[in-house]
Amino acid sequence: MPIFITYASYSEDGIKGMLKKPANRTAPVKALLKKAGGKLIAFYMTTGENDVVVISEAPDGTDAVAIGMAVAASGAVSKIHTVRAWTADDFVSVAKKAAKLTGAYQPPGK
Repeated sequence: MPIFITYASYSEDGIKGMLKKPANRTAPVKALLKKAGGKLIAFYMTTGENDVVVISEAPDGTDAVAIGMAVAASGAVSKIHTVRAWTADDFVSVAKKAAKLTGAYQPPGK
């Protein structure tokens, strides 16, 4: 299954909920991923631009986007961003495809 990395920031309501009832949020994230046919690889609370980083597997990109939309709809997060990730070995095939396409794109003004 494809790997996805999701970055999220809690909304004001999400932070209030965490302060009202502090808890480890790993189980709800794991359950949501499982319901969508995915798997939680890692869940981290972070400092800086994002409050949460989730590394997961999902059947495809549409599932990853749907999961993010469901979380955003809860009002618990103010920002969510999901990217596709590849292992270094898996990315070799992407680079090979790109190499075959090099020169095929005509930039504007040429």
